[in-house]
Amino acid sequence: MGRLEHAITRLQEMQSLRDDAGRTVGPVCGIVVTLCYLVAMLSVPVDRLGMLLWFAVYPIVASPYLGRSFTKVFLRSLYTLPFIIFIGIFNPVFDTVPAMTVGSLTVSRGWITFVSIVLRGLMSVQAIMILVEAVGFEGVCRGLRRIGVPAGLVTQLLMVYRYMTVLLTECLNMRRARMSRCYGRTRMSLSMWGRITGQLFLRTVARSERINRAMLARGFNGAIPLYGGGDTLRPSRSDIVFAAVCCISFLILRFFDISGLLGLDGLI
Repeated sequence: MGRLEHAITRLQEMQSLRDDAGRTVGPVCGIVVTLCYLVAMLSVPVDRLGMLLWFAVYPIVASPYLGRSFTKVFLRSLYTLPFIIFIGIFNPVFDTVPAMTVGSLTVSRGWITFVSIVLRGLMSVQAIMILVEAVGFEGVCRGLRRIGVPAGLVTQLLMVYRYMTVLLTECLNMRRARMSRCYGRTRMSLSMWGRITGQLFLRTVARSERINRAMLARGFNGAIPLYGGGDTLRPSRSDIVFAAVCCISFLILRFFDISGLLGLDGLI
């Protein structure tokens, strides 16, 4: 299976809303927990690594609780690592104020803030991935609609995600057509890349127009309906307990220096 086929299969798996045994939290509570986690974690001062590291417990604990493997979540989050590193790579260069001493090595504040940015980025990506893996992207969109996010924004998010599969399918069809006519040549010239990109754009526009006409013919009015009614998104008792425990824990980690209370502030 090639990369395009693997990407299409992966998107189709994420789009499915099967009620498997691993999904143990409702979309609304999952969104509330994730937002609370992101706000609490990202509001920690950038130079307080001791407080920040405690927030890494949530992805490690939540992944198996929601029936997901933390190892897979962690490895997939590493795809964003180059972009995160690029954000803070110049901090050690411009911020050279000494912050701590480890033996004979003096660590500047720029290195501490750089590590903090990397950790924040990875933990944010992991929390969002856990949410999407647990309830599905369509479940996230329906949960956002349930808590009052404007229908236009939710519809845009859902359409972009859903029709990524359509775009990848068009790319796959064009790739197969080219491979059947290239007589063993795998490399493409720059001019060939330009023609293929132009053809992909034209095919995508034509496909989107057909999809739009089909949706209008079926009564689409700009908002995706909540299939099954609001009862399917109503939080259960276990969902409420899970959300309450998580949110209270995040508030404790945010406003109390656990490392300082345990006497570990000298180590991290």
